[in-house]
Amino acid sequence: MTGISNRVKSTNDLELKDRLVAINRVTKVTKGGRTFSFAAIVVVGDEAGIVGWGLGKASEVTTAIAKGVEAAKKNLVRIPVYKGTIPHEQIAKFGGAEVLIKPASHGTGVKAGGAMRAVLESVGITDVLAKSKGSSNPHNLVKATIAALNELRSPAMVAQNRGISVEKVFNG
Repeated sequence: MTGISNRVKSTNDLELKDRLVAINRVTKVTKGGRTFSFAAIVVVGDEAGIVGWGLGKASEVTTAIAKGVEAAKKNLVRIPVYKGTIPHEQIAKFGGAEVLIKPASHGTGVKAGGAMRAVLESVGITDVLAKSKGSSNPHNLVKATIAALNELRSPAMVAQNRGISVEKVFNG
């Protein structure tokens, strides 16, 4: 994408809903024994084209989730949602995780699993086909899914980049 930013500037007027994707208990071994802490990956979205993810780490689960939500609100992006689905097919990789998302006809539902489902539902996509290949690590899956969604271009963006009308984009 050339010079176009999908970043959302202000979060004040948004109704964001948060979804917990994964919680991981991590252990630090010290001289006095084991110290447990928690890492939570959270996805937030307004279910109308805006989504963000965050990672929170703390010694208690609730604090880790709260930190994750705050981190997610700081990195929101706008995604083009076209009639409840995505405008076109997209593939993206992050680390060992590779994701494929395809548009689907109305009534199909969100055909995706785990971490991908949380991201797609937070964006507000109601009909999509999704496949994850490679690693099933929730961190990398969330990042790959958001990368794929970030590369989507709406028909209006395509028309603007080509200097033609939106009708010509569809009719060739």
